[in-house]
Amino acid sequence: MTAGPILSIEALRKDFRTNNGAPVEALAGVTFDIPENDFVCIVGPSGCGKSTLLRMVAGLETATAGRIDYRGEMVSRPRKEIGMVFQEYSLLPWRHVLDNVALGPEFLGTPRARREAKAMEYLRLVGMEDFSRAFPHELSGGMRQRVAIVRALANDPDVLLMDEPFGALDAHTRILLQKELLRIWENHRKTILFVTHGVDEAIYLADRIMVMSARPGRILDVIDVTMERPRVRAHPSYGPLAERILAILEQEAAASFRDTAAAQHGQD
Repeated sequence: MTAGPILSIEALRKDFRTNNGAPVEALAGVTFDIPENDFVCIVGPSGCGKSTLLRMVAGLETATAGRIDYRGEMVSRPRKEIGMVFQEYSLLPWRHVLDNVALGPEFLGTPRARREAKAMEYLRLVGMEDFSRAFPHELSGGMRQRVAIVRALANDPDVLLMDEPFGALDAHTRILLQKELLRIWENHRKTILFVTHGVDEAIYLADRIMVMSARPGRILDVIDVTMERPRVRAHPSYGPLAERILAILEQEAAASFRDTAAAQHGQD
C-alpha cells in the first residue's frame, strides 16, 4: 500500500471580477497530484494564474470551484504545514534578520531562547549567521531572499511554495541561489512547488515541470526531468527539453494573441 499524494488539486477554478464588474476566469479545471518530497516547477505565460494557484494552495485565496487537499484534508485557510516564499521578500523592515527568521515560531508561542536558537541554526544553513543583527535594508537582494527562504523553513513546513523567488535577482545571484536551494532541499527533503518564468531554471531544479496554458490557466503538460543531479546545463538532454517546453509556450502565446485580436475585432 503506497501513501497518497501530499497535495491533491482537483478541478480547480478561480474567477475574479474587474473593477468595472467584468468577469475574469483565471484558472479552469486545474487537476494534479504532488507526491511527498517532490520538487515541482510550474511554468506558463504571464497572467496564466500561476501565482493565483500558489496562493490558493497556501490558503490565501478561495476557490470558485474544485478543491485542494493537503494529506487528504481540504485546504481552506493558511496552515503551518504549508509555507510560502514570495518574490518580493516580505521581510519586516523594523526587525533584525534573526527576529524575521524567528517570526513563525514566535507566533506559535515558542520561548525566545528556543526560537532564536532555531533561527540561528537556519541562518548558519545559508551562511547568514554573521548578519543576524542586520536589518533587511542593509542586505543585498540575494541575502534578503536567503533570509526569506529560511524564515519559511523555520516553521518546519511539509510543503514549501515559492512564487518566482529569484525573479528579481541578477543572473549570477540567481544561479547561486538555485544551487543553495537544491542543497537545502536535498538535506531537508521538503515538498516544493516552485513558480518560475524561466524554463532553464525549471529544468535545473525540478523533478517534474508542469506547463500551464494562457488564461484561463490549465495544465497542458507534465514533464518528468530524468537528468541526474547535480545537473549540468551542457547535458545533451538539456537543450531538447528546453525546446520542447518553449515550443508549448510559444504556441500558447500565439493562440492567446489570436484570441485577443479576435475579441478586439469583435468590439470594433
